[in-house]
Amino acid sequence: MRAVERELTDTGMTAGRHAVMDELRRGGPRTVPQLARLLGLDRQPVQRLVNDATALGLAESAPNPERRRSRLIRLTPKGETTIRGIREAELRRRLSDLTTGDVATALHVLRCLGEEFKDLAQDLPPHPKDRGVPSRWPGSTPTMTICALCSPTSMSRAPRS
Repeated sequence: MRAVERELTDTGMTAGRHAVMDELRRGGPRTVPQLARLLGLDRQPVQRLVNDATALGLAESAPNPERRRSRLIRLTPKGETTIRGIREAELRRRLSDLTTGDVATALHVLRCLGEEFKDLAQDLPPHPKDRGVPSRWPGSTPTMTICALCSPTSMSRAPRS
């Protein structure tokens, strides 16, 4: 926890508040009990963290369509901007030793993989949990073609800057 707090020193954010806000960023609006379960904490400390974030204008409560008495907590635009800025700074810090060429190569590989997954998703039968999703499986065979830069033999020869 202390390492996280050191990383958050210049942000004015505590580790606990950051954990709550990051969970809201990832999963969308949640109730305080849901946040507590996801974070493995008691409800009362999570409620205090939510109250702090709300007082700072980083979070707000909204009506819960499923339960009138249990409000949903969501990030405000200020909260979204704050958590995005912290994540971007964290990412920059973690990637600071990579060259521009390294980043370009990684982005290219991710784009290639994204295209392949899109193609595969169109050809695969639906998962049993995916109800009502049309299948394009009959008569098709999934194939995978990876660009030359993404092939296993070329990965060791990827350009470096």
